[in-house]
Amino acid sequence: MKPSHAAHPVSRRRFFQQSAAVAAACSVGRSAAANSPVHRWAMRLSTSSIHFSSLPIEQACQRIAALGFRAIDIWSPHAGCPHLDDAQDRLGPDGLKRVLEDNKLEPYAWSVYVGGFAKYADFIGAMGGGVAVRGNTRRYPPEEMNMRMTEFVESLKPELELAEQHDVYLAIENHSGQLMNSLDSLKAFMDLARHPRLGIALAPYHLQRIEASVEEAIAICGPRLLFFYAWQAYPGTQQLPGIGPTDFDPWLAALAEVDYRWYVNPFMHGEPEPDAMTEALRASRQYLLQRAAQLADRG
Repeated sequence: MKPSHAAHPVSRRRFFQQSAAVAAACSVGRSAAANSPVHRWAMRLSTSSIHFSSLPIEQACQRIAALGFRAIDIWSPHAGCPHLDDAQDRLGPDGLKRVLEDNKLEPYAWSVYVGGFAKYADFIGAMGGGVAVRGNTRRYPPEEMNMRMTEFVESLKPELELAEQHDVYLAIENHSGQLMNSLDSLKAFMDLARHPRLGIALAPYHLQRIEASVEEAIAICGPRLLFFYAWQAYPGTQQLPGIGPTDFDPWLAALAEVDYRWYVNPFMHGEPEPDAMTEALRASRQYLLQRAAQLADRG
């Protein structure tokens, strides 16, 4: 169950076998994580292809791999990002596998906000599965939250059937102005989300905008946390860890406390041109590595 400490990523099969075991352990709750020493937690880093949306997927992968990231989150056409559609239509699964293998990148996540999971399910399955990240639904009055959350979780059944067929985990992002945004809404979702392939993609950016505790949100999600955006609510590249002013130590400690086994994903929207984006991600990655090392020393 421990993440690999080897220099190269684990195989897709082994990676998702480990992840399936983690998902199956959801019923255990937080007690197992609380009994696991914080210093044993090993942070792994991915980042998102949308940071290089002006480049072809091959060049985006080259940049991400050259920075030292172990895995990638490939985006469908939000803000015009071409990568997932291009990979599906032009490269096909075998072609994208070659690109990722050449760059020693794990195909970790697939952000399908535009287009939806069903459009890409066969392709993602042919790639070996992964985590499909999607949004939730529009916001309703607080007194309707439980009813609307029940409706929303029920509406996910067709996608969860596809997820089972294609070895995919479905991660729902919290988002400003949508149903799943507050800590109470995360709790409501957790009470209803019993399917072993259903979890949360946690975006601290949106929690900071409502002054909600990111550490508490991580604790609420526990083993159902499938994707973590290392992302803060500041303008420009200050959205990235180590560039904006947020101290990420409490967030990393909270991830260690719940024994988070997936990737930490530094993230921003409104990316600059590729060279500036590369340097910003380089600084951000180095910051996260330093903070994780210090967390381990304190453990």
